Amino acid sequence: MSISTQSTDGRWSSRWLFVLAAAGSAVGLGNIWKFPYIAGENGGGAFVLIYLVCVAFVGAPIMISEVMLGRKGRASPINTMRKLTQEAGAGARWTFLGWMGVLAGVLILSYYAVIAGWALNYIWLTASGTFDAASAQVAITTFDQLQQDPLEMMGWHSAFMVITIWIVARGVSRGLEAAIRWFMPLLFVLLLVLLGYSISSGGFAQGWAFMFDFNWSVVGPETWLIAMGQAFFTLSLGMGTMMAYGAYVPGDSHIGSTVLTIVALDTFVAVAAGLAIFPLVFVNGLEVGQGPGLMFVTLPLAFGQLPMGALFGTVFFVLVSFAAITSAISLTEPAIAYVVEEYNAKRSRVAISLGIFCWLLGLGTVFSFNIWADLKPLFGLNFFELVDQLSQNIMLPLGGLLIALFAVWVLPQSIAREQLQVTSKRVMFCWRVVGGVMAPLGVAAVFLYTFLPFFIG
Repeated sequence: MSISTQSTDGRWSSRWLFVLAAAGSAVGLGNIWKFPYIAGENGGGAFVLIYLVCVAFVGAPIMISEVMLGRKGRASPINTMRKLTQEAGAGARWTFLGWMGVLAGVLILSYYAVIAGWALNYIWLTASGTFDAASAQVAITTFDQLQQDPLEMMGWHSAFMVITIWIVARGVSRGLEAAIRWFMPLLFVLLLVLLGYSISSGGFAQGWAFMFDFNWSVVGPETWLIAMGQAFFTLSLGMGTMMAYGAYVPGDSHIGSTVLTIVALDTFVAVAAGLAIFPLVFVNGLEVGQGPGLMFVTLPLAFGQLPMGALFGTVFFVLVSFAAITSAISLTEPAIAYVVEEYNAKRSRVAISLGIFCWLLGLGTVFSFNIWADLKPLFGLNFFELVDQLSQNIMLPLGGLLIALFAVWVLPQSIAREQLQVTSKRVMFCWRVVGGVMAPLGVAAVFLYTFLPFFIG
């Protein structure tokens, strides 16, 4: 069987556009509300410091591995793994890494589009003044009504999926690059605007203390595991996205410095989001530990109590929607790239077909919040919870673990040196220790911590 060794959809026109695309993939809903929340719950500044260590020694090495494999293969993750497995003389079983990444991306997109649809809905709700001087009960009722209405959720789920597929169908230069050129700079501008608004709200000092005071008394082994898991998942690792994007990276781009730039941007957005959100929460005397409610209940209520709150609340949900779109785009690319190059199919048709499939699969998530809420066929989980557990807590960590092992211990060192542009034996030794030992052990720790309770009761 012949293997396509060249991506059929072109290259990024510049290193910077790849950086923005990869950062767009990494920056999503988790950065906007999850990172600040878990930072505050796990030692504030202490957690941030631990998170940065985990990014440096787990997240960044695995991302470097993925991008390196993608650029060498110049194909979809599936065909990249086929090609590199043959070159390395390794067993064909390694090819399943590409398949697992593609499947994980599809599963995640199916429910990600539903949650992101909520953000689109809240642009309209906030702009129309729904939350102006609203009570807590109004905010709670509005969110509950959305979740309990399958038709409304289907509508916003559909809208988000149409936007994503329309962009993806246009290809790298006309679709992905065009979206990234606009979305990512706008995302950063909107975040800075919101941050400025938050600074002037009167609660910035309290929000800063919440994020950056070093409270080592609450730090324990679990804190390290939570930080490691956050570092891993926020960087979109283990699903083939970075491998797919890496296929479009120009040959003269330095992978190490490029990945570090991406990681820095991702971390900046997460921290800036926390500094933008929590002052608004504190100044209104609201509860920070709301989970999804932090974004869809607490924050609309906070904006509703502040001058020009409707305007800046709208800006916030536009920001969230931009972040969600760039992440969703990346989830489609591994699957689309494979079908296009394997069957010489038209990209727009493949994108539409994938969009319809993910939309249909996403209906399971829609119904999990209403008419199927009590339907829990396996392990006491409903459809949404089951898909989430399978994709994010099993497939992604396993994929990241195996990618790191393949890149360091299976792929010939000559290929790694060529792609990483490294000539020093000392640097290569450090790469093998960090990328081939520390990173896999870190992911394995998260993996075992997640599932060990199921086996020991």
